[in-house]
Amino acid sequence: MIETKEEIHPIFDNCPKNLEFKKLRKRIIRLTKETIHNFKMIEKQAKWLVCISGGKDSFTLLAALIELKWRGLLPVEILVCNLDQGQPNFPKTILPKFLKKLGIPHRIEYQNTYSIVKNKIQINKTYCSLCSRLRRGHLYRIAREEKCTAVVLGHHQDDILETFFLNLFHGGKLSSMPPKLINDEKDLLVLRPLASVSENDCEKFSNYMKFPIIPCDLCGSQDGLERKKIKEMLKQWEFDFPGRKQVMYKALSNSNPSHLLDRSLFNFSNLYRNRL
Repeated sequence: MIETKEEIHPIFDNCPKNLEFKKLRKRIIRLTKETIHNFKMIEKQAKWLVCISGGKDSFTLLAALIELKWRGLLPVEILVCNLDQGQPNFPKTILPKFLKKLGIPHRIEYQNTYSIVKNKIQINKTYCSLCSRLRRGHLYRIAREEKCTAVVLGHHQDDILETFFLNLFHGGKLSSMPPKLINDEKDLLVLRPLASVSENDCEKFSNYMKFPIIPCDLCGSQDGLERKKIKEMLKQWEFDFPGRKQVMYKALSNSNPSHLLDRSLFNFSNLYRNRL
């Protein structure tokens, strides 16, 4: 881990010097680096559209990518993008000032998806699905306009586990959010370099770094969301059985199709015993 001030990107200028933070930072950088390497995320002449919302996860993503790039371990061009979705009281100046002060190339895009979601979705229904579809469409468009090769998101390990159980309980399928996928048009990669980093580490890191966190006033204002229920379930499991989330996350990369029921993944029809 870099120590001298001359080697540190300005985003780390005021970071703590205590041992706990150094270990946390080292762990986040290591896990991010491993995910990028294991899932072959880096292409030649790659340009990444790094999407930040102003939350703890996207700030952690930005810092991790900046450090890896600063250390010569991420040979890609980075363009940071914030999509202002028109939420009431959204502090429009915080992110532009933060990015400009640090000299980080960025694009701020305004699209009032908030009004669309509020008009289309009933009050007692969840906003997340439509909101994410609208946001994703704009991010893909921006990526193409900026000649980017990938859209990079700040989803972490807990997001992936929560999505798995949402699909399991409510969709009847075994799927989640992979660290790397390609969009339907096959022209953009969607990357999640924080896939192995826990939400708790993102929160601790952001608190240490004193990032200007911007809360979500749309989905975050709703009660009774299924994702929140899943989050509480996982939190209780982790409290009762420390390390369980890590074991479940490991299981997502350790499937055994012959011991499941999906005939598209395993040819049960050609499974015969040896005849004596």
